[in-house]
Amino acid sequence: MAITREAVMEVLKGVMDPELHRSVVDLNMVKDIAIEDTAVAVTINLTVPGCPLKATFQRDVDQKIREAIPEVTAVQVNFGSMSDTERAEVANKMRGGGGAPTPTAATAQIAAKYRIIGIASGKGGVGKSTSTVNLAVAMSKLGYKVGVLDCDIYGFSIPRMMGNMNRPVVLDENTIVPLENHGIRFISAGSLVDEDTPIIWRGPMLGKMLEQFLTNVLWGDIQYLLLDLPPGTGDVALSIAQMLPRTDLVIVTTPQAAAAQVASRVGNMAQRTNQKVLGIIENMAYFVCDNCTKEHHIFGKGGAEALAHNLSTEVIARIPLEGEVRLGGDVGDPVTIDQPDSLAAKAYLEAAERLVKLAPPPVYSEELKLV
Repeated sequence: MAITREAVMEVLKGVMDPELHRSVVDLNMVKDIAIEDTAVAVTINLTVPGCPLKATFQRDVDQKIREAIPEVTAVQVNFGSMSDTERAEVANKMRGGGGAPTPTAATAQIAAKYRIIGIASGKGGVGKSTSTVNLAVAMSKLGYKVGVLDCDIYGFSIPRMMGNMNRPVVLDENTIVPLENHGIRFISAGSLVDEDTPIIWRGPMLGKMLEQFLTNVLWGDIQYLLLDLPPGTGDVALSIAQMLPRTDLVIVTTPQAAAAQVASRVGNMAQRTNQKVLGIIENMAYFVCDNCTKEHHIFGKGGAEALAHNLSTEVIARIPLEGEVRLGGDVGDPVTIDQPDSLAAKAYLEAAERLVKLAPPPVYSEELKLV
């Protein structure tokens, strides 16, 4: 049976761009198909030159063509890169062909389309970003599609914790492709600058960047968007409350009474901005030594329970003090993936199970907007 261009193109409809999650045919990325006897050569136009995912394209094209068309004995994959005009066309297609929405309309749509949960803390160093990443992975393990927005512009840490410090693909001035690892899509100011580069901006610029991350990033078909908020009750927290008024909160604290007292300010602010505190995560709640099964309360006990009582909410997880949690954050392998049987990983999974019960994903369609 003769190998035809039409047959090869039909097969390529099943090859997905690993970043955009759409068919390379649908995105007009197939530039050329050449057939000589039983050998096929395919040219793919990448969104940007030097794409680190060339090997993924190579493997998928080769595998799908050979499986679907047994007569093919050789597959060659060549790469080109799109022009600015072609990238703009892809961006428009990914946005649904409606052009770039206004920021107000876009943030309203995001608030309706995704269940947005802010992970907050009263002070730094209590494990807020670690909890954000591990909750995201745990929710993904439960079968949900999750994105993470690093709102801590000055103190970003999500790229390292997620184990992907590459730059995001920018299709045009209004369209950014989020980075991805461990099945989680994410974006961060740390994805745009070197890790040791300080960001020195005033408050209004922070709000503008958050608005761009919300409106210009192609979050796609995620169901939950977790916001890693900066500690405290500053400009970013206020901006989020204004842009995304349906945001729920999870507050991270340690058992220490002083830490819980500082965290209560975040809860009080949430009440004033009509945000719901879903629950409290008590990090570094206890330590279990290697030689016994006794819980040692190094940082005290009872702070999270008192905070939950004062805010009329509940403690959804008590995360033990384990070296694997810290190490996972440093090397980009969250403990929920690297050590799934550890006490900490099990606690994060229980917290995720509780969260999806307290805040199920919205049922959304363009007609209904939010059910």
